[in-house]
Amino acid sequence: MERLLEILRDLHPEVDFESCDSLIDDKILDSFDVVSIIAEIGEEFDVVISAEMITPENFNSAEALYELIQELEE
Repeated sequence: MERLLEILRDLHPEVDFESCDSLIDDKILDSFDVVSIIAEIGEEFDVVISAEMITPENFNSAEALYELIQELEE
C-alpha cells in the first residue's frame, strides 16, 4: 500500500490519499492522472488493469485501488 500511496502523492502531493474516498467523484483525479496511475501500477506491481476495470468505484480511493491491485496479483 505504501508504494501505491507514493505513486499517488507524486501526482498530487496536496491530497490526503489515506482518507479521501471521492478521487473521481470530486474530480481530484482526471483522465490523464488515471492513465498515469495505470502505467505506474503496471510497472510497479506487474499487473494489467483492463478497460472494464477503469471505474469510479476502483479509482475513488487508494484503498479501492489497492484492493484491485491485490485481486490482479492473485
